[in-house]
Amino acid sequence: MKYKYLFVILLPVVLLFGSCSADYAESGTLIVEADDVKDLMNEGYILVDAQKTTSYTKNHIEGAVNIERAMVTVNEPVPNSIAAAATVAAAAGEAGIGETDNLVIYDSNSNMDSSRLYWTFKYYGHGGDIKVVSGGMTALEKEGFKLSKAEVTSTAKNYKTGATASDMIIDTADLATLVEAAPTNTFIIDVRTDDEYYAGTIPGSVHINYENNNFKDATFRPVQQIRILYKDYGIMPEDSIIMYCKTSIRAANTYAALYNAGYRNLKVYDSAWLGWEASGNRIYTPQKEEMVSVSAQDNS
Repeated sequence: MKYKYLFVILLPVVLLFGSCSADYAESGTLIVEADDVKDLMNEGYILVDAQKTTSYTKNHIEGAVNIERAMVTVNEPVPNSIAAAATVAAAAGEAGIGETDNLVIYDSNSNMDSSRLYWTFKYYGHGGDIKVVSGGMTALEKEGFKLSKAEVTSTAKNYKTGATASDMIIDTADLATLVEAAPTNTFIIDVRTDDEYYAGTIPGSVHINYENNNFKDATFRPVQQIRILYKDYGIMPEDSIIMYCKTSIRAANTYAALYNAGYRNLKVYDSAWLGWEASGNRIYTPQKEEMVSVSAQDNS
């Protein structure tokens, strides 16, 4: 693996993490660098492109099969809601993926769609290993992977979903109960932009824009930086952590970053802000102290 960044860790930080590292689960198991992908493919991992099919047909990494967001989501009760097990199974099977196959997923959307597809597969009990490529297609191009316009045809498989991981998701009713109870060991993270947050948020939410998980080139920040970031907000691995955005696509990026950093008590609020706003539950409007400019992103 190439080490792109050299970090000088001061003694207080070393001591800080040395004293609490045992609280974290195994880290670095999900997110991989682009230079790891060739070895994974040689080991039999299937390369999965999570771009829109229209983008896939224009350019994708040679050898990648395509599963776009629309194949594994539905528009009810809100856009981008996770699709039924049968729908996800059909999309996977048509791409030539079996329930025990190992997958390495990339996108061209700041790790959002690759993370969301990973989360979807895991929610439905995928039995194989899954990796997400840090930096996606751009990082793979820089690593020398060839681009192609040719659709990859795979022999269809009869994909069978496993047991649903109900602990990976929370619905509006259960979230509303938590909001009113306000338990001290539960954090609700609003991962949206500053403008979205200040326009209204779920009461009690901590605002951590998902873009903070990434460098400017859309590669994920390393484990230690993710831990420092969330510890600064008082969030520890033993806490219960719920995340959402407008339709919980961006939330999947935060889910992946935290899981990779050793957090395990994670849930996505899949109905997201649109579901909460429509539910009639309380909305909190934070005091806006200053305007913060944000980059143009897919605000899903």
